[in-house]
Amino acid sequence: MQKITPCLWFDDRIEEAVNFYVSVFKNSKILQTTHYVEGAYKPAGTILTITFELEGQRFMALNGGSQFPFTEAISLMVNCDNQQKLDAMWDKLSEGGEEVQCGWLKDKYGLSWQIVPAFLWDLMNDPAKWAKVHAAVMTMTKLDIAKLQEASNS
Repeated sequence: MQKITPCLWFDDRIEEAVNFYVSVFKNSKILQTTHYVEGAYKPAGTILTITFELEGQRFMALNGGSQFPFTEAISLMVNCDNQQKLDAMWDKLSEGGEEVQCGWLKDKYGLSWQIVPAFLWDLMNDPAKWAKVHAAVMTMTKLDIAKLQEASNS
């Protein structure tokens, strides 16, 4: 069992959201669902939590109410091997949501994601390439691998 499991707080659309995330990522599954009991915050039988995995990473979704919406203070990063995979993830996760900047988007549930090429951090950690790659990233909404490679070689 992994030692740290992110808990994502939803407001009533928990089952819809988890089913959506599981449909987006190939190696994913729902592991467990719990329900509120009589006398709890929500009506008995309403989903309380759903534990699920996305690509082997375990998450818990909590049906907690509207008082704590998602913010950009936390995001989930998806590393993509090529532009085709990056485009597919971007298109699925941004549908009904909001495209932001620098590879960031908010999905239709308000959760922030970073959709990035897997090699980006190698480029960003190279002092000789950092400024040019960073400048290129800042001009993009969805990241373009060819343009990032071009910037790193210029």
